[in-house]
Amino acid sequence: MIKMEILTDSLERNIEILSHTLPLEESSDIVTRRLKLGGLSVFLVTINGLTDSFLPEYILSVIQEKMLPGSAASTGSKDPKAGEPSSGQVNPREDKVYADLKMLADKEIGYYQTEFTESFTILINALLNGVTVILADGCSKALLLDCRRYPSRSIEEPETEKVTKGAKDGFVESITSNTGMIRRRVKSRGLVFKSLTLGDESKTDIFIAYIKELADTGLVGRIETALKSRQLTSVTMGSKSIEEILVKKKWFNPLPSMISTERPDVAASYILEGHVAVLVDTSPYVLILPATFFQFTQSPEDYYKNPIVGNHMRLIRFISIIISLYLMPVFLLLGNMTQKLPEGLRHITGEYTSSSKLFLYCMFIEFGLDLFAYASSHAYEGFNSSLSIVGGLIVSDIAINLDWASREVIFYGAVTMLATLTMSYIEFGEALRIYRVLMLLTTGIGGLFRQTLAGFITGFALVTLSIVTTRTFTGKSYFWPLVPFNWKALKTLLFRYTTPKAQPSNQWNRS
Repeated sequence: MIKMEILTDSLERNIEILSHTLPLEESSDIVTRRLKLGGLSVFLVTINGLTDSFLPEYILSVIQEKMLPGSAASTGSKDPKAGEPSSGQVNPREDKVYADLKMLADKEIGYYQTEFTESFTILINALLNGVTVILADGCSKALLLDCRRYPSRSIEEPETEKVTKGAKDGFVESITSNTGMIRRRVKSRGLVFKSLTLGDESKTDIFIAYIKELADTGLVGRIETALKSRQLTSVTMGSKSIEEILVKKKWFNPLPSMISTERPDVAASYILEGHVAVLVDTSPYVLILPATFFQFTQSPEDYYKNPIVGNHMRLIRFISIIISLYLMPVFLLLGNMTQKLPEGLRHITGEYTSSSKLFLYCMFIEFGLDLFAYASSHAYEGFNSSLSIVGGLIVSDIAINLDWASREVIFYGAVTMLATLTMSYIEFGEALRIYRVLMLLTTGIGGLFRQTLAGFITGFALVTLSIVTTRTFTGKSYFWPLVPFNWKALKTLLFRYTTPKAQPSNQWNRS
């Protein structure tokens, strides 16, 4: 195996090392060009699909024009401020070639970022990221041209975070486009996008975004240390992989510990409030941390409505959390205790049904609702609405006729599903569903042994224990600012204020 350290002044030797490191001949998307210009041998290599296709052609034409015999570069005449050889250089020919390349970079390529490197490691990493590389015979430095243009879909509103008013743009899979959308909204001089690369094979670009004057520098350092300390082969699942790296959670804590958003306005607002955002290339989701329970009860829609309407919607969302989590388990509890209920309350659970049958009813409807939810999310758009509405009506009617469910179970199940759909963040709603199924299992199993109340209390205790042991990335309580109590912070999360009162400079620091 060829030892790969630094470049030599032999073009053929550099190409040989590069060929043994990368499949230059085998991979059709790696574009290479050998040129003989005015006695100077030049080798250009780039990756098709990651580079602005116009630049390589432009560069070759400039090289041909500037380095042919009779040009300023070929005769050795050059700008006195550009390409001065360092005091350590003793090879006149190499000084001249390097000066030619530097003049090319300084004078003819004004828009794109350029850099020289002697390291093969830096060269290959840059090339795999879409940077164009130019090697010249007689020069032990490579010219790197950052003219990347990643393939990307058009910018459109996210499907899961739609609003009736407000911006209709959303993050895409290109990290440079995403940073531009944030920068467009936050023109602060203190806004920083700190970059690093993760994954030995994937070499995924990651940006940590924050405002120096507002963000907790200790938090930024912890995030950077946590990412750099993990040796991974690849970051295959984008932002989800980064989330699992940053937050070490137990299997019994399904609640999300950071916000995942596709909306640039949401990300920008959190950054302005002192939060830290993590952007991952190839992922349209931006991670916001730290995050607590009350932030998952907010929605961009609240801020695009009048304050009183926004507060009403937020109240409905709080009520929906309780309904989504407890309605079905409480119904199962009362259904097993129908004969003990007062006469006026028995209609809530319907006719008396055995504990085992009612338990099966509830589990069937939970499975059926999950089945419809997953099928609807994966069905193509033209089939989606008919599957959700017509399929739900037909299946529920047949289930009642076949004695697989009762009208009451279907009704409470449908209300539970609607309450879950009001959640602004899918991960939070899915965590509530896991907790609800756990409480149904403990309550139903308890009912089989005539210990329905004990089973319900057990499930309630397990869910409560899981919630209170959930921590944020910083180790802060998941229910901060309720625990520990901080009214100034809590009221900002509970209520929607007008824009003058809701300015980040007037708010508490959420970091």
